[in-house]
Amino acid sequence: MRSRLRSTRQRNKMEEKKVTPRGAYPHVKVVGDFIFVSGTSSRRPDNTIAGVDIIDEMGTKYLNAETQTREVLNNIDKNLQKVGSSIKDVVDVSSFLVNMNDFAGYNKAYAEFFNAETGPARTTVAVHQLPHPDLVVEIKVTAYKKQK
Repeated sequence: MRSRLRSTRQRNKMEEKKVTPRGAYPHVKVVGDFIFVSGTSSRRPDNTIAGVDIIDEMGTKYLNAETQTREVLNNIDKNLQKVGSSIKDVVDVSSFLVNMNDFAGYNKAYAEFFNAETGPARTTVAVHQLPHPDLVVEIKVTAYKKQK
């Protein structure tokens, strides 16, 4: 019981922490009714990366694009909520994949957040690499929310 309580406290502290940018830029920039969210990864507040699965005793990693995409979009939603918006207000998405073979997993997770008919415009491109070798997906978005 005591260890479960301790792990709950640790998890709550981690949830209170926030992911900070790894450079001199904001996660979110509001300009009039537009909200720009900088490129976002699946990095967690403790600097671990969601979607990195150790698959054997040798430490071999499986970089799961579906899991990373889901976490990226959740991170984007959290950042939008900080400025009174949400993922539902997104009008444009730019996605960067290290390997286009990951497109199906990326697309599956993406469809959990956006509808093909009513969702945002989207561009998906392949890139040589991202800022950490375990990252396979990065997404930036633009949202529109009428300011009061």
